Amino acid sequence: MTRPLTAARRGPGIGTSIELFTGGGGLALAMHDAGFRHLLAVELERRACETLRANKARDHTPRLRRPASLKDMWPLIEGDVRAVDFRGWEGQVDVVAGGVPCQPWSLGGVHRGFDDPRNLWPELFRCVRETRPKAVLAENVKGLLRPSFKPYYEYILRELAAPFEQRVEGEDWHDHDKRLAKAIRAVDVDPTERYDVKHLLVNAADFGVPQVRWRVFVVAFRKDLGLSDWQFPEPTHSQLALSYAQDNGSYWREHGIAPPADSPPATLQISDGKRRWRTVRDAIVGLPKPIGDYIEHPDWLHHKGWPGAREYPGHTPNDLDRPAKTIKAGVHGVPGGEGVIRQDDGSIRYMTVREAARVMTFPDDWRLEGPRGEQMRQLGNAVPVQLGRVMAESVASAISGRSLTAGRR
Repeated sequence: MTRPLTAARRGPGIGTSIELFTGGGGLALAMHDAGFRHLLAVELERRACETLRANKARDHTPRLRRPASLKDMWPLIEGDVRAVDFRGWEGQVDVVAGGVPCQPWSLGGVHRGFDDPRNLWPELFRCVRETRPKAVLAENVKGLLRPSFKPYYEYILRELAAPFEQRVEGEDWHDHDKRLAKAIRAVDVDPTERYDVKHLLVNAADFGVPQVRWRVFVVAFRKDLGLSDWQFPEPTHSQLALSYAQDNGSYWREHGIAPPADSPPATLQISDGKRRWRTVRDAIVGLPKPIGDYIEHPDWLHHKGWPGAREYPGHTPNDLDRPAKTIKAGVHGVPGGEGVIRQDDGSIRYMTVREAARVMTFPDDWRLEGPRGEQMRQLGNAVPVQLGRVMAESVASAISGRSLTAGRR
């Protein structure tokens, strides 16, 4: 997949950012493509840090000159975000962004939520207090909306709205939540210490990602910017449009293939005016088939066959002509057959890492470090680049007409 041309490719960009919980770089790359110059990226996992260094990052040191251009490497801190002091970047950051670790809330995890030591929302709030950004862009899994987590989710949103009403040591979060609610109702407050918060559950397929992937986005703008009327981007793609294209034959003609013999009769439909959902076939177009198991293709990075694909009840392959199932953080052992595709001849095989990266909308030159399992884990934990870019560009558009810190050091 080619990386889109953006106005941000050269020069200082349109704003600055700090990236938390950077992982394999999906949201960080999306923010960069939208024009945000990363002043810092923070990541704990060793292999993910190796991936970042292999592409756009270098280790941060106190004497390292802060990036002045989007061509500069991203300063990277490998380590626990809880040990990072962000006060040196106060007043220099337009956006704090991050895909907050999902394990405490994931439907595939143990659902410990706020009791899980991996709940790092408090660290995002601390970064906000210490840097005072104009905006915050955070992503998390759909599991955060489970009814059992709803009170804590609402607490998260209130804490982001009033991050300077800090929880004190020994204070129960319920008691802190009551203080936050009272503080938010107050009228005589400094607007630079309050944020207008919006949140939305989105399907990545509705924004041009060839994958059904439900995620929660939380976006906040500092109140003094006057952006309380900002709204999330509207979906650009639809399932109806895909069905329409397959019914009228345009989808099959685009790919130069005949419709499946068992296709249902075409039905009269009216287009909804959106672009069609992108499919697995769309995602992997132009990629040759893997040469063989364990054999790296000489012309394509991470395009190596992998043996052992199986199909059984509850573990069915991806259909080439539908968006992929949600790519998850695993190779074997993840339920549902998310990493398996059914080919045109009816046979099944595992996706290559490059094909999975295509489904996650990473560019073809993005190098993932580590063995296959670690590469797939990084992809499964990432924000799809295209989805992140849509959100980042909307945030950029909202604040670009106001005084950005671009060019500051």
